[in-house]
Parts: sequence; C-alpha cells; structure tokens
Amino acid sequence: MWFKNLQIYRFTKPFEINPEELSSQLEQHSFQPCGSQDLSRYGWVSPLGSQAEEGRAENFVHAANGYIMICAKRQDKVIPAAVINEQLEEQVHAVQQEEGRGVGRKERQSLKEEIVITLLPKAFTRSTRQFAYIAPAEGLLVINAASTNKAEELLTCLRDSIGSLPVIPLTANNIPQHVMTDWLKSGQITNGFSLGHECELRDPSDEAGVIRCKHQDLSSVDINNHIKSGMYVSKLGLCWEGGIECVVDDALTIKRLAFDDIVQEKANDVDTDTAAEQFDVDFSIMTLELAGFIKALLKAFGGENTAEIESK
Repeated sequence: MWFKNLQIYRFTKPFEINPEELSSQLEQHSFQPCGSQDLSRYGWVSPLGSQAEEGRAENFVHAANGYIMICAKRQDKVIPAAVINEQLEEQVHAVQQEEGRGVGRKERQSLKEEIVITLLPKAFTRSTRQFAYIAPAEGLLVINAASTNKAEELLTCLRDSIGSLPVIPLTANNIPQHVMTDWLKSGQITNGFSLGHECELRDPSDEAGVIRCKHQDLSSVDINNHIKSGMYVSKLGLCWEGGIECVVDDALTIKRLAFDDIVQEKANDVDTDTAAEQFDVDFSIMTLELAGFIKALLKAFGGENTAEIESK
C-alpha cells in the first residue's frame, strides 16, 4: 500500500463529500470483470482488498485521520502480438492463394480486428490496482501513479462517479527545472532537502541530448561542467530529512518514492491483530509523512502557484 509514485492534484473547490457518501457513489461504478468480448474493464474496489475482515460489508473507501483512501482496478485481456500477427499472416496468405490478389492495408486491419474478436474469449486477463487518497483539509488528491495517463484514467473514473472533480495539477511559483539546475550548480538546497545520487540532464538546443546519471556524486566536476555548458536538470534525486527519498521531475511528479527505516519502524511498532488493522496504521503514518513532505517540497520550489485556483 505504501505509495511509490506521486501525482499530486489541487482541488480548486473544497471537497465536501463525506466517506460514507463517497463509498456509496463509488459502489455504483464498482469494478466488473471483463466479459467475453471486453478488451479491458475499469472500476472501483475496496482499498483493503483481500485484507478486509471476513464478513465485513465491502466499503469502497478507507478513512483515517481525515484522509480518504480509494482504489481502482483495471483488468486487461492479454493477447500476445505475435499470436495475432501469426494468424493474420496465415489469413493474408490464404486470400492471396485462393483469390489470387493482394491484401491492402484496410483489409489487413479488418482481418486483424476479426482475429482479436475471435481470440478474446480465450484470452488470459491481467489485473492491476491503482491507489489514491483524498486529503480534504489540505485540498489535495494524491495518486500513486508513475505516468500522467494512469493518473488521468483514475481521475476520469472518479469524475464520472461523483459528477464533477475540480482539480488541477499541483504547481510551484518557481520553474522546477530552473530551481533544480541551481541546486545542482550550487550544491545547496533548503527546507531539509539534500541531493540524492541520480539526475537527468537535457540539452535545450537538442531534444536528443540527454545524460542520465545514477549512483553518482552529483556534486562532481564532470556533472557541474555539463551544467556550465548549458544543460538543465529535468529530474533530480532528493533526500528529505523527514525520512523520504525520491526523484522529482520538471512537472513536480514524484517517482521512486522510498520511506526509510525510521518511518517503517513507526508502523511496525504498533501492535495489530489483523491485516486490516495494519493497513490502517500504514495508511495513517504514510499520509502524515507525505503531508510534511509535500509542504516542504512546495516551499523549496518557492511556494505553490495559486494563480489558476484564484481565477476559478
């Protein structure tokens, strides 16, 4: 359950749906497994999943300390491209032999679609779960997603479920790539942050000009020379004194988020009898730590840009 990535959104209007009402609304869009002709399905499930207590009515939210956890499930039919292409070539060859003619692009596409429809009922399924939590008091929606597309999929489903979702990506007053470049150049960061051991440098004059450094001393002369030559930082590894390590990119997306042993021990020090109780403890501690981290991160980037919020 511990988040590995953060896509953070700001509510432009207060989120005023209570957990019970939200659970009822999500239940109307609950996950249903793929039917025989479905390529994929997406819907809400209980955040507790298999950890839910036996006999307990399914709840589509998990609330603790003012935070609300939600979880979406996606199921996809898995049909290997090699299987489709093999059958396609066989059918194309059969047409050429039996009818003595070539097969054009549109006909090939039509044959391919027919093959997929034929294979769907026999296909295996692959499922993934996407967690997110709502922080009403802080006005934030935090999604555990590495890509914007996956985050947008959850946002769309949530918007369909509750009728509207007035959120925008969290942005800072200062341009992240400028701030991170200055940090790397000077080696000095504020608000309890320090340099990690990973960065990505880009050449503004050449889109293909990218240097990726991992497990490196970011204060080295070689890296500093790249900065002096005009390259800028698009991703940067950071360590926060609150016990969090991560990689931040120029859109303020947080990736490879890791909580250190001190944070993990806080969860382990609490006696729990069930997996559901442990989930509750982990969720409470994680959201508390991330609240401080997000606040410090915004401050380090010059504070939050509220211009778009104020205009709404």
